[in-house]
Amino acid sequence: MTYTLPDLLYKYSDLEPFFDTKTMKIHHQKHHQNYINNTNLLLQKNNIKDIKINKLISNLNNLSLSKSQKIILRNNAGGHANHSFFWKILKKNTQPNNIILNIFEKEFDNLENFKIMFENIALNFFGSGWIWVVKQQNTLKIITTINQDNPLMNNKELSYPIIGLDLWEHSYYLKYQNQKNLYIQAFWNVINWDKVTQLLLNK
Repeated sequence: MTYTLPDLLYKYSDLEPFFDTKTMKIHHQKHHQNYINNTNLLLQKNNIKDIKINKLISNLNNLSLSKSQKIILRNNAGGHANHSFFWKILKKNTQPNNIILNIFEKEFDNLENFKIMFENIALNFFGSGWIWVVKQQNTLKIITTINQDNPLMNNKELSYPIIGLDLWEHSYYLKYQNQKNLYIQAFWNVINWDKVTQLLLNK
C-alpha cells in the first residue's frame, strides 16, 4: 500500500474566516504531503506493504526496524494519520446535537465547561503537538501528544480519537501569528459535530 493525500470534502476557502485559505492549502498540500512522502519512502525501503495507517501506527514497536527508523516512521506516519483524522472533523456551521450535549454534560458538566477545559489545556501546551478528546472504554478524556504522536500509539490503554486539534505553528501562524488562543477558539466554528457524533457512537 502506498499512502496518498486524501481529498478534502470541502474547498480550502470553505472554513474562512476561521481557518484561512492559504494556511489550509499549505497545510494540506505541503505539510501533510511531506509526511506521506517520507512514510512511503521508508516503508518501500523496508518492503513493508498493505498496512492501513491506523494499524501501522498502533504497531510501530513490532516492526523490524532500527530505532532511528522507528522514530522517523512515528513522526511521519503519525503526521499522516493525525492530519487524515483532522480534515474529517472540520466543517463550518454544524451544531452539537442532544447526543453530544448529554454525553459532554455527563463527562464535563456541560459543553461550555468542556470548551474552557480544552482551551486551557491547548493554550498551555508547550511546543509542537496535538490536543485530543479520546474515548477510553466508556469515558472521555482530554489529552495531549507531542510532535505527531497519536493516541492509537498508546500501548497501555486503547484510546480512540474523537476530536483532535493540530497545535503545530504551521496550522495557525499565517493568520493568528502568536495569538494561539484565537486559533483555538476559532476551532469551535469549524468542528464537524456530526462527525464527532459518528465517532462517539462507533467506538
